[in-house]
Amino acid sequence: MTRVQLLNRLRTSLTALIFLLMTGCASTGEFADPRDPWEGFNRAMYSFNETIDEALIKPLAKGYKAVVPVPLDRGITNFFSNLSDIGSAINNMLQFKLGRAASDLGRVAFNTTLGVLGFFDVATNMNLPHYGEDFGQTLGVWGSSPGPYIVLPLLGPSSGRDAVGLVLDWFSNPVSYIEDDGVRLAVASLWFVDKRADLLTASKLVEQAALDPYEFVRNAYLQKRRHDVYDGNPPPEEIYDEEPEKQQ
Repeated sequence: MTRVQLLNRLRTSLTALIFLLMTGCASTGEFADPRDPWEGFNRAMYSFNETIDEALIKPLAKGYKAVVPVPLDRGITNFFSNLSDIGSAINNMLQFKLGRAASDLGRVAFNTTLGVLGFFDVATNMNLPHYGEDFGQTLGVWGSSPGPYIVLPLLGPSSGRDAVGLVLDWFSNPVSYIEDDGVRLAVASLWFVDKRADLLTASKLVEQAALDPYEFVRNAYLQKRRHDVYDGNPPPEEIYDEEPEKQQ
């Protein structure tokens, strides 16, 4: 894709986003998924994110993978995973899963010390699993419904509940407390590129396997989040009819 094509695609996506925001963003299609009432807006935002990804983020991620040695790449991923264990411990405590909270705190303690600030994941070899709890899951455990599916700028798939959780997650992330704005932005950018680099294979599979990548990503995200909230044992899921009832 040439630079001109990318700019044209980005311009089209921005125009669609502005139009949908002005018209209310709602999807009124006869076969709309009730979990995704803003499908028109979400598809436009998905397209916008894909354009930004193709033009900037994916090339950065590929360059990162090409330049950074595998051991260092793994160490950086482990470092950010270690930071996330702090938030996971808080959320496990809020969900009254005290054993899991203790495991998370143990991971932070051992990986920060023996694992050299988390660059080495020694805790997993000590039978301390990574749970990865977040505030979106905590709100779900407390009984909050997922709310509407929504695609966020750059961050991608989310829901009303998870979008609120993201804000709370930021305050439990040690990176947010770095006082120097430049350093904080640099660390957050490194996390973002490292995470995107780790997803290069997954994004390629989506492109190859899905007839409608948007729908594939939406359904996979909602299914995974439901699985996360119920710790892998969700109750029977409500079935959404894709065809309207026939007139009697």
